[in-house]
Amino acid sequence: MSQETSPAGTTRLRVAALASRAHSQQEQGRYRAAERLYRRALSLAETSLDPQDLDIAAILNGLGVLHKYQGRYDDAEIVYRRALAIAEAALEPGHPDLATLYHNLGGLEHARGRAAVGEPWARRSVEVRERALGPDHPDVAADKAALAAIVDAQGRFEEAEVLYGEALAVFERVYGSEHYEVAVNFNNLAAIRQARGEAVEAEELYRRALAIKEKALGPDHPDTALTVHNLATLLAGLGRTGEAEALYGWALATFESALGTDHPHTEVCWEGLEALRPAD
Repeated sequence: MSQETSPAGTTRLRVAALASRAHSQQEQGRYRAAERLYRRALSLAETSLDPQDLDIAAILNGLGVLHKYQGRYDDAEIVYRRALAIAEAALEPGHPDLATLYHNLGGLEHARGRAAVGEPWARRSVEVRERALGPDHPDVAADKAALAAIVDAQGRFEEAEVLYGEALAVFERVYGSEHYEVAVNFNNLAAIRQARGEAVEAEELYRRALAIKEKALGPDHPDTALTVHNLATLLAGLGRTGEAEALYGWALATFESALGTDHPHTEVCWEGLEALRPAD
């Protein structure tokens, strides 16, 4: 005989379904649709569940990630901190779910161009999750990769390379060589090579990252466009103007469609494209 689902249980199922659909839209780069679904899930959860319910924290965290991708950094911080307050009240201090929020707050500061502010959050995420799950867990590797990006942004390339290498070894062992996380690490290692003037190595890594992202996400995903833009910038600096212009055009079309004309990625891409054009 089947059991009836309680009203609270029914609500949780509906909230979970909405949040799952939102996450799926977000992964496909459909950020407006994702936000509508997250907002519906949050409204339903806030109406029906306790204000300190961890399901609300999970939706807030998802919405924060989305807002970061949208370039709405202040909005992202608001929802991340709401989620953190709920999670810290409900969970033990060393719980790995807290590390997710520390990771995201660090990544938000990195996106804002405030890497030094984000570093303590990123280090805390590594410490908490590694203690809970061990050094070879892929979530720990993701935390290390995020910390590496923050260290990298502060010019500490050797330290960043060690962290990227540790993360990459785990990702390739657990996920294989064609996984999205592998591509992210290739992209970031390429940026270090580019900063050091190692153009050949940088181009090879960018192209490897791009091939994986195109396969995993598609050519019109904003995350794919990030690597397209980075490769364009490298080639522009090498004087390969025609190739760079084509790549900037590709990235710009994606950014404008997915993120809008006033997103920081779109603006930076426009600046790169304009720099290729001769002055009047």
